[in-house]
Amino acid sequence: MNKTIRRASVFCLLMVLALLVRATWVQAYQAQALADDKHNRRNTIAQYAQPLGDIVVAGSPVTGSKRTTGGDLQYKRTYTQGDLYAAVTGYSSQAYGATQLEGIYGDILDGTDDRLKNPAGLLTGEQAAPGSVLTTIDPDVQKAAYEALGDDKGAAVAIDPKTGQILGMVSTPSYDPSAISGTTDGDAWKQLLTDKDKPLVNRALRQPLAPGSTFKLVVASAALENGLYSSVDERTDSPDPYTLPGTSTVLRNESASAPCENATLRTALQYSCNNVFAKVAADLGQDKLKAMADKFGFDTEKLDVPVRAAPSVYPSGMDKAQTALTGIGQFEVTATPLQMAMVSATLANGGELASPHMVSKVTDADGETLEDFGDGEAKRVVSESTAKQLRSAMVTVVEEGTGTNARIAGAEVGGKTGTAQNGVDNSNTPYAWFTSYAKDRSSGKEVAVAVVIESSDASRSETSGNGLAAPIAQKMMKAALKG
Repeated sequence: MNKTIRRASVFCLLMVLALLVRATWVQAYQAQALADDKHNRRNTIAQYAQPLGDIVVAGSPVTGSKRTTGGDLQYKRTYTQGDLYAAVTGYSSQAYGATQLEGIYGDILDGTDDRLKNPAGLLTGEQAAPGSVLTTIDPDVQKAAYEALGDDKGAAVAIDPKTGQILGMVSTPSYDPSAISGTTDGDAWKQLLTDKDKPLVNRALRQPLAPGSTFKLVVASAALENGLYSSVDERTDSPDPYTLPGTSTVLRNESASAPCENATLRTALQYSCNNVFAKVAADLGQDKLKAMADKFGFDTEKLDVPVRAAPSVYPSGMDKAQTALTGIGQFEVTATPLQMAMVSATLANGGELASPHMVSKVTDADGETLEDFGDGEAKRVVSESTAKQLRSAMVTVVEEGTGTNARIAGAEVGGKTGTAQNGVDNSNTPYAWFTSYAKDRSSGKEVAVAVVIESSDASRSETSGNGLAAPIAQKMMKAALKG
């Protein structure tokens, strides 16, 4: 009998020891992981226990908070002109999480960031008052882009070339983040997910498309930087039409009457001569073109503004004919509107690319700065001479060429149109692009812009960079210069 009791006692003791070891392991080693687990309801309760901090545009909040009427989540997010700023703010939803600035700065906005706590709060665990996120967005530029895009499916980005500040970023169709901020918004969420136009996708940052002839600015930069041609006014060796190397495929120009045979780079940009840039690309070779594209920002895996942008791509492993097609922004070249705005911004800024960013400062509840984001760090992409020559050629495009709809009285405006093939054998409506810069002659204010129209109500014959995208860019540039 005593032997049985002893065995039972030892077994119970071992069970108690195992329980103590497990409890120690959970509390000492797994506590933080459990506390941070996305399924931990306490985190969500803490997140919405008080009004959230604000995302601010030009001194005014574009977000807010509203007291809920039931449940354990006391407040939910609200948005002022949510559709207008969705591409900037993202959403903060009690049921579906948070994206973009709402997600990146979630700890600041809900007051759980340790930098917000006073010493007593660190000891007591009392939640601190939330901070704010101040953006670089210009509300006039943002509104101009949103209204000009209208019902079109597309995106637009505006950048200050000298500082890298993102002044406007719009993706359409948009959505109102307020409609999905609560716990009972399942119908609205499902509608957004099933919408064929994908309004939740930020097309300005996250949807690279073939850039078409706007990519010719990169090719022209490579031609000048590598000494293939010494100036934009030197005649090229470019037969018209041009037969792709090693094939019988003939590449023609949009306008058969355009003076594209052996045209200068200026004329080739003015009339968007495919034969010239395909030949230039083939002559340079893919390695030199890729090197130039990468200097402009292509193939960057971690481009954070601070929202991460999808990489724009210049392909490798091509034959000479495929390389020639990349010269006109086709084959497997893809770019986001942010990337093409960076190209124009670089040329506008004398060949230097200032890192793009859309947050200027993060503050605590008292307005004290926690993080300060100054002007973007600039890197040399092309020489000042190359940048100056290409700006001159871009001005010719707007004044006398394919980009006349971007003209602004009293400002120097340079640009490049693009119409990119879409679908097998270009079976879908082409993408309409425009990238440009503008400088006010009196104030010196500058802005660089890129616009893409993925689809619109315009007929196929009316789809062009000058017809659809350039007028939107013009309105954004006017707003930036006026502001």
